[in-house]
Amino acid sequence: MTSLRLPSPRALVATGLAAALAVGAAQAAAPVVRDVAPALKALLDCRGIAQSDKRLACYDAAVDSITAAEKKGDVIIVDRQQAQAAQRQAFGLDLSALSIFDRGEKEKVDRIAGEVTKAVRGGDGRWILTLADGAAWRQADDRDLPSPPKAGSKVEIRKAAAGSYLMNVDGQTAIRARRVVGP
Repeated sequence: MTSLRLPSPRALVATGLAAALAVGAAQAAAPVVRDVAPALKALLDCRGIAQSDKRLACYDAAVDSITAAEKKGDVIIVDRQQAQAAQRQAFGLDLSALSIFDRGEKEKVDRIAGEVTKAVRGGDGRWILTLADGAAWRQADDRDLPSPPKAGSKVEIRKAAAGSYLMNVDGQTAIRARRVVGP
């Protein structure tokens, strides 16, 4: 009778590690592909045309296409400053499903400052603050503020642990808050 010899546990671990490293190296060597709008892709593809007159005609047609798409609203072109302003405006909202807000940028918005335009207490006694930019924030804890917020109060809101936010009103001790769509 022939006996079947199984590899040792150490050999199995070494084989698995080698396979994982090989897969990781193959993924690292693969180029990163980003979704590019078709109008922009057409413009970028013009670079590959060797003949200068054909390349220029390609660029002209691609620029005309992008201009028309932007006028129709099919393409929106923003610079870094406009993108950061949009991130500040959306601060506190869960937009993780929208890849346009996660482009691997180093300048992530992790705090904002603003001014209260409206401060009301909800039925549960927690504050609901509307800021000058229209964002509404609701107190998420039961902490009392020694000086109640009012129109004109200065607030600073920053990201905290586990997806929560801390809000300082007029320099007082921070309270937990969450962004709400409406009061």
